[in-house]
Amino acid sequence: MNTEEFAQWLERVFEATHRRLVELSEHWKQHTNRRTIVVLILGGCAIAYAYIYWIQPPDTFPTDQLVTVPNGATVSEIAEVLQEDGVIRSGTAFRIIVTLLGKQRQLHAGDYLFKEPEDVFSVARAVSIGAYGLEPFRIRVSEGATTKEMARIFSRQLQRFNTDDFLAKAAPIEGYLFPDTYFFLPNATADTIIQTMRQNFDTQIAAIQPETASSTHSMSDLVIMASILEREGRALGDRRLIAGVLWRRLRIGMALQADATMIYTLERGEPITPKVLATDSPYNTYLHKGLPPTAIGSPSLISLEAAATPIDKGYLYYLADSHGVTHYSKTYAGQLANERLYFGQ
Repeated sequence: MNTEEFAQWLERVFEATHRRLVELSEHWKQHTNRRTIVVLILGGCAIAYAYIYWIQPPDTFPTDQLVTVPNGATVSEIAEVLQEDGVIRSGTAFRIIVTLLGKQRQLHAGDYLFKEPEDVFSVARAVSIGAYGLEPFRIRVSEGATTKEMARIFSRQLQRFNTDDFLAKAAPIEGYLFPDTYFFLPNATADTIIQTMRQNFDTQIAAIQPETASSTHSMSDLVIMASILEREGRALGDRRLIAGVLWRRLRIGMALQADATMIYTLERGEPITPKVLATDSPYNTYLHKGLPPTAIGSPSLISLEAAATPIDKGYLYYLADSHGVTHYSKTYAGQLANERLYFGQ
């Protein structure tokens, strides 16, 4: 084989080798693309599975509901509680995330509240740093509210509030839970509420300490009288005059005959009928002389002041006309005359 033939042969070998390399390259590329697609599909399925069954919030996530992480519980116990309460889908995922965060010994016990569904990462972070999500509710307790009315107000907004517990503890101190605007966390208990309102009463009553100290009546009697005045009169002046009437009646042994004390024993909206007035109740101040056994609601500061500073002009009777204006008289005949004048009776 001469030199030219050898060169041609070598060129054919190079060309054949190149073609084979190109074929192998194309074949590798095709299979590589297939493998990549397979890997991506499998990886996507794994991620989707992990998200659906481990990460995303459960369908029953307790939005705006208190969730309690027990004090002294282990990571596993906390994970179990959260899973049972529908906060997370997988206790295992929660434990892994907490471990990766290095917070397994720093989880915060207490009540948590989530405004919207959170995934397991957000829940783990919240419990790790103690982000409880609790914001206080603004709750208004109006003047004259009874403990039963308060219980209805609190039970509508506070998830840890126990009505029976509250009534059992608050009923003996009816009148001493000061009516005001309060800010309570959603996990506030009956004890917290009672303590806060009772302390507020002590703070408020201190403002009229000279008036109460100079009164000839006990604090208990002042609170009971003030609770009646809260419902019987509007302005401070009227309440002081009505206080003068009612203290005078007590002084001469006359029955108070205050409708407000009977209303206290009735259900909301129930009218005072002759049958009701004949009921032998200790709150029936038509049948029983003296003050009722307890206050009939929580009086405002002006009612407490009115009870301590009555204006006695010798009146024994009063009535409010259809415009809310109170009229007074010293005799029963005068009372009848006012009834005819203002009510046509």
